[in-house]
Amino acid sequence: MSEIKDLIIIGAGPAGYTAAIYAARADLSVLCFEGWQPGGQLTTTTTVENFPGFEKGIDGKQLMQEMKKQAAVFGTEYITRDITKVDFSRRPFRVFEGENEYQAKTVIIATGAKPRKLGLESEERFWAKGVSACATCDGFFFRDKTVAVIGGGDSAMEEADLLSKFAKKVYIVHRREEFRASRIMLDRVRDNSKIAILISKAVDEILGDQKVTGLRLRDIQSGKISELAVDGIFLAIGHVPATGIFKSIEKDDLGYIIHKQNTMTNVAGVFAAGDCVDHRYRQAITAAGMGCQAAIDAERWLAGQ
Repeated sequence: MSEIKDLIIIGAGPAGYTAAIYAARADLSVLCFEGWQPGGQLTTTTTVENFPGFEKGIDGKQLMQEMKKQAAVFGTEYITRDITKVDFSRRPFRVFEGENEYQAKTVIIATGAKPRKLGLESEERFWAKGVSACATCDGFFFRDKTVAVIGGGDSAMEEADLLSKFAKKVYIVHRREEFRASRIMLDRVRDNSKIAILISKAVDEILGDQKVTGLRLRDIQSGKISELAVDGIFLAIGHVPATGIFKSIEKDDLGYIIHKQNTMTNVAGVFAAGDCVDHRYRQAITAAGMGCQAAIDAERWLAGQ
């Protein structure tokens, strides 16, 4: 591709699409690589009730489609394929999709992160239909229900504490006897009468037909199988940022991209936004906000050049 774009955006969730809206509206030439799942993780959810502006909520896939169309109005171009390689060693930056090469003066990485899963077929079958990885997003739907949180770190404790505000009963299911969670977080859930902790239990199966009805658990010590009746399951065993392809970009020990100046990475002219940076909030609205910031940073950096 001979044309050098002002900006290439890698990723098309709330961060990528919002960055595209702001950059294209600022009259930058923008090319967005959507990947094979345009819209990212939000397209796997049903009703999104906590994104501002939608009194009755909005379907996650529809929200992403609206963002995409809004960016296209201002001239954003899309390629619905995954990139295979990048070269940020010199400018213009080069991005590859197979044998096809694309060049840009700036790049925004918005590839997101995926929740780490258990690897069960039933987990995929019930995903967004009783299985979730975000209590902030989906906890409201389990008011007066019984739910299970899988995990043993601070994130699992935080999820359980939040869910206890909605659910009538919350089980924390952990495969070890020891917890990675901090003492203060453990004490908080232990003091919560609505939360029960099950240790040395592995999840062998998620039970249900049209909806989740329970878990099949295996005791790590004895091998004994038991069943736990629950209406919903929340995974809190970590996230995996989609950043492995960016070898020259500085990341933390978990693989999340590190901001060096505002939203700029250690490579001048390369910015990052959304869940590939953020392992704390991981919300559509915070990703969108960071996408806005990255687009403004890219525009101002270009002006300074």
